Amino acid sequence: MTKELNFKQELTACFGKPVAENPTQAMVEAAYIHHNLAWRYLTVEVDPADLADAVRGARAMGFRGFNCTIPHKVAVIQHLDSLGESASLMGAVNCVVRRGDRLIGENTDGLGFVQSLRTLTDPKGKRVLMLGAGGAARAIGVELALAGASHITLVNRSAERGNALATLLRDKAKIACDLVLGTADAKIPEGTDVVINATSIGLYPDVNARLPLDTAGLKPGMVVADVIPNPPATRLVREARAKGCMVIDGLGMLVNQGVIGIRHWSGIDPDPAVMRKALEDVFGVS
Repeated sequence: MTKELNFKQELTACFGKPVAENPTQAMVEAAYIHHNLAWRYLTVEVDPADLADAVRGARAMGFRGFNCTIPHKVAVIQHLDSLGESASLMGAVNCVVRRGDRLIGENTDGLGFVQSLRTLTDPKGKRVLMLGAGGAARAIGVELALAGASHITLVNRSAERGNALATLLRDKAKIACDLVLGTADAKIPEGTDVVINATSIGLYPDVNARLPLDTAGLKPGMVVADVIPNPPATRLVREARAKGCMVIDGLGMLVNQGVIGIRHWSGIDPDPAVMRKALEDVFGVS
């Protein structure tokens, strides 16, 4: 059994609008059914003051693991036995796995993205332009570094968050990183292989919101990725496809996070096509 510790409002914030069911729950349980696992994936609200009790309960009831989201990604660490490499570098956990009698904190956010990227190109040696310096950008940047990417140009409005992430990537993840600050349209540097939107710009209902990016620099064959799951076809995705770029939408990252989590908990490799179909059904994607 697995459990997700989160709030209803966080679900709305993540997916842009209230939905009939938790998309992650629908996706994971579709995989359980497909693979004949008599398991459940439940969404449970946990107040920050009750987090320690919730983790103790998961231990006592023998849960195979659970996901956690804001505001628990950092606070949960003190209640775990150890962390995986990427979770340790990021200082954040979104997936907890029982190994023997120990609870191990992992982070599948960025790894899910990298798995999606690998369906189109090997990140090793690639030069990346990434917009944003929040949690998604942090997770993606660390995993790109671990996967061997050579350079990240980070674009962000806030100097504080931008500098914090750039410093983490340079000092801890050991990847070359330039920081571009401001609200003006960022130019895509010559030689860029991958462009990533790791901000919330374009999330429903602001589906036509424009990124601070000079899309004239998008070129055929370049990989363009957007982490936003709703809508899957963001303005950036549409523009990139029109220019002949290879595109990764937000559903790909979400599916691969789920695949990794289920693999951690169960040891099986779930069918990503079944999981994506469940998400498309939730979001009404034809």
